[in-house]
Amino acid sequence: MAMASSCHQVMLQAGVATTQLALLSSSFHSTSSSSSASYLGSKLCCNKASSSLLLRNCIRKMASIVERETVRMALPSKGRMAEDTLALLQECELSVRKLNPRQYIADISELKNVEVWFQRASDVVRKLRSGDVDMGIVGYDMVREYGEDDEDLIIIHDALGFGECHLGIGIPTYGIFENISSLSQLAAMPQWTEDRPLRVVTGYTYLGEKFFQEKGLKHVQLSTADGALEAAPAMGTADAILDLVSSGTTLRENNLKEINGGAVLSSQGVFVANKRALLERKEVLDVAHELLERFEAHLTAQGQFTVVANMRGSSAEEVAERILEHTDFPGLQGPTISPVYTTKNGNISVDYYAIVICVPKPKLYHAVRQLRKAGGSGVLVSPLTYIFDEETPRYRNLLAALKS
Repeated sequence: MAMASSCHQVMLQAGVATTQLALLSSSFHSTSSSSSASYLGSKLCCNKASSSLLLRNCIRKMASIVERETVRMALPSKGRMAEDTLALLQECELSVRKLNPRQYIADISELKNVEVWFQRASDVVRKLRSGDVDMGIVGYDMVREYGEDDEDLIIIHDALGFGECHLGIGIPTYGIFENISSLSQLAAMPQWTEDRPLRVVTGYTYLGEKFFQEKGLKHVQLSTADGALEAAPAMGTADAILDLVSSGTTLRENNLKEINGGAVLSSQGVFVANKRALLERKEVLDVAHELLERFEAHLTAQGQFTVVANMRGSSAEEVAERILEHTDFPGLQGPTISPVYTTKNGNISVDYYAIVICVPKPKLYHAVRQLRKAGGSGVLVSPLTYIFDEETPRYRNLLAALKS
């Protein structure tokens, strides 16, 4: 009761409405333990100057006492990353249902205990760090910038196959930068001093500061801006930019260029989770496992085709030997060979064997030609949707990381 009384007093000092107070107190009394109450109660005071901070801490502590039954997954709310994320989930037979397009919460019909929360990319990471959500999909650049190397963030899948880009430095193609082509040349320019540093505009101040420090650039000034960073050098408000680059077209169209050694990191969509949630709640780990298996099976199968052909032979072993010796495509572990039964003069006989192999799309026609040359006929080709391994290596890596 000590905590409830102190929290009540703090809330009054912070100007919380009486109805909100009653609701919060009721929620707390139904869930708090005596040990938690005595601990937090002893920490509270009624100093007006610290009332707002105490209120936030009080609410945060009480919220942590209440264990969520649902698993929360955060997804980007807009942009290409959001579209590609939903497309990946759909391709993995996971339907995100949002009753109202203006809502920021949804569910996945195939995962009954999962809530989907649509957030800005930066907030996906922030809420993962705070524990407000358990897992999410976001760009690796966002994890590094807003995660700030937090050990409570653990990347479950680091290559979801979309949003590929890199964070790099762009400088003008003209003026004093015309003959500059590397980071070392940029750093050695005599123009940069303590009074006149290299001005870099970016949305990645955490990564930018780390990068320039590691590279030994002393006279650098980072500034932030929202959008249209490419215009800053032409306007004279910056000497260079540090931004995401995919094709490089936007840089070229704005008379900017990349330099050797100026790439900070490569990025694409990643599946990331709160480490504490994985360790403390089995249902979170179970959902992460299922999502990981679906992602892995789909991504492994991308660009792969099943090829089925009939081959005449005296035995399955003889056909297998022909495939292994005369083609470059034995399959995942080896060719699957099954007898083809026919009726001849009223008797069942085996003159042909059906072989099944897996072939990547760029080599598909070459594989068909090899099979024909080896005696194959009636070749059937179909795209693969999923390839499930006995156990995905990434899940074994995840379990090992959780134990460390």
